Amino acid sequence: YNTVNINPAYAGSRGVLSVFGVYRTQWVGLEGAPTTFAASINSPINNTKIGLGLSMVKDIIGPSEKNAISADFSYTIKTSEVYKLSFGLKTTANLYDVDFSKLSRYNLSDPKFQYNISNQFSANIGAGVYLHSDRFYLGASIPYMLATKHFDDNASVTAKDVSHIYLIGGYVLNLSSATKFKPAFLVKSVKGAPLQADLSGTFMFNDK
Repeated sequence: YNTVNINPAYAGSRGVLSVFGVYRTQWVGLEGAPTTFAASINSPINNTKIGLGLSMVKDIIGPSEKNAISADFSYTIKTSEVYKLSFGLKTTANLYDVDFSKLSRYNLSDPKFQYNISNQFSANIGAGVYLHSDRFYLGASIPYMLATKHFDDNASVTAKDVSHIYLIGGYVLNLSSATKFKPAFLVKSVKGAPLQADLSGTFMFNDK
């Protein structure tokens, strides 16, 4: 539901200022369970083919915390009376923290865990395309193209980001004069993990 987070070409595609926010917590009650907060804003620039967006994601998993701030730029061309094709670019700044004191350390003198990681900075770039109309959309994107090692002591890597490929699509079906149904899919691909697909359906009543 926060499409601009994974595809920068989505920025401004709705034709209006759009604001999004979500807080998610998993495995409630377990120490170190993942929590995520995400927020974004995007809008078209009046009388231009340009869209701009700004988003923030905060992930906390166990002893680690990652904050990402992204800026999105899109350019849209009209391919027919019905369809538009948007191209997008994303730039992201990441800050990464690890508090090793939250781990169960069996060897307290291990030099790898003597010093916490604090505000480790890394940058990334991404791109996407987005074909859309009033009733249909299809998009492909790689929001983070650069593989990033957050911690490397030449012997082991405790955290590494690698490129993800996303494919999204959806279509709005008219069930009646007042009811619409939108099936949608999200396919995610990353090296070293199985292909993943999310399927969803949304009902809209009186365009609400």
